[in-house]
Amino acid sequence: MPKNDMEKKNWTICSFLFYYKKVEYIVLVKRFVGEETKVSKYALVKLHFMRSGDLQNDLEVEANRKGLLVDAKTLRVYFGIDYQENLGDIIRQFAEALDSAIPTSVPDNLSDEEKSAMVRSLSKSDSEDPSKVYCTKVRRNPNGGRRSEFNSDKTKLLRPNLFEYLSNDPGISFCYSAQASQENDDDTILKHFTESNAM
Repeated sequence: MPKNDMEKKNWTICSFLFYYKKVEYIVLVKRFVGEETKVSKYALVKLHFMRSGDLQNDLEVEANRKGLLVDAKTLRVYFGIDYQENLGDIIRQFAEALDSAIPTSVPDNLSDEEKSAMVRSLSKSDSEDPSKVYCTKVRRNPNGGRRSEFNSDKTKLLRPNLFEYLSNDPGISFCYSAQASQENDDDTILKHFTESNAM
């Protein structure tokens, strides 16, 4: 489980690929922060499985070091595991295959589809429209408000250089639009921010 590495590197989410029965899945590992609440008190993370090429075909389950906190039927249905007498063995084989795919640290190299899935999930966690992926500006939060961890992670994925420049000030949030025409480059965003704060 990459949970400890995620905490150390200040990530609320990470991703890895999982292959099962010749199907590729993007799996998001999500920490319980902000509005992300746990059902089981034993859960350490939430795993969000999505079929590559069809991110709407998904399954979210809680997990801990002992395995997935979900009933066998839900797993069988989602992953197309046929019911058989030795179902316990098959579920154990599935768990072993998943266990060997889970990274112990936050992966550095992400595919565009993984990045897209992560941004979509982060936007939903932040009560944002998932199509808002074009950074337009940064703003100082009113009343001493702090940037959400989801807004930070989304910006680390989409605008790493801009995030790096402003990461040390948690009172600044990054604003996004669904319209590509409204996106601004880093220099324009920083210039406007500097001008508005100089007044």
